[in-house]
Amino acid sequence: MPVAIAPPSQAPVAISATLTETDVRVTSGFTGAKISVYGAVFDPRGRPSDVVVVVRGPEQSVRIARKVRIAGIWLNSRPVVFEGAPGFYRAASTRPLADITRFTQLRTLGLGLDHLTIAAPAERRVETRYGVRDMVVSSLGADYHAWRGAVVRLKQTAGLYSADADGVTFLDRGLFRAQVDLPADAPIGQYSARVILFQDGLPVSERTLPLKVEKVGLERALYLFAHQHPWLYGLVSAFIALAAGWLASRVFRRS
Repeated sequence: MPVAIAPPSQAPVAISATLTETDVRVTSGFTGAKISVYGAVFDPRGRPSDVVVVVRGPEQSVRIARKVRIAGIWLNSRPVVFEGAPGFYRAASTRPLADITRFTQLRTLGLGLDHLTIAAPAERRVETRYGVRDMVVSSLGADYHAWRGAVVRLKQTAGLYSADADGVTFLDRGLFRAQVDLPADAPIGQYSARVILFQDGLPVSERTLPLKVEKVGLERALYLFAHQHPWLYGLVSAFIALAAGWLASRVFRRS
């Protein structure tokens, strides 16, 4: 008597990805770097897929001021500090994000500059940094979105924030590639590259890849010294500047 054999269970949809470079070394001659993300989509049914790649740099504080007009004169307002903003952000996708998934998904996943997650504190407070009192922007404040928009625009102008609706290209069936351009002034620290697979408007698989940008050699020693001992670094820099000025005056006086 023949026995019926059940078909094998359908393999789950998955995505795999890798970076061509996971450790970017910054020297005095660093002019930027190009990093490629390669990956593959595994789907036995071969359904249409979209891929979104988000590279996010280390969080840092951004100090900004607003132009205000007082008695006909434009002056800078009291500086504020926006905490939790990534130092670098790039979103690349196979097509416009709004065509890939719904608004709620974009907001939940923090995809795109309009939905970029910036973890500003809920409370409003004043902090003193190096003798200067700064107002820290609150995520619950009435002007939060205005300050957030200013931060995004400043970062875009500096080439540190960007979004590319054609940044991910399928090379062959299931194989894709995306390129991330790191500018020369990309912040130092730990980055992450999120690779998300969408099908029918829903995220079905995701991979997170680590990326590190670090200074090496003398640049690294100076960087660590400046960040670990800022006051001493400032005094040493001032002393070197005074010594250089004194030496230059002596040389030109003799000539």
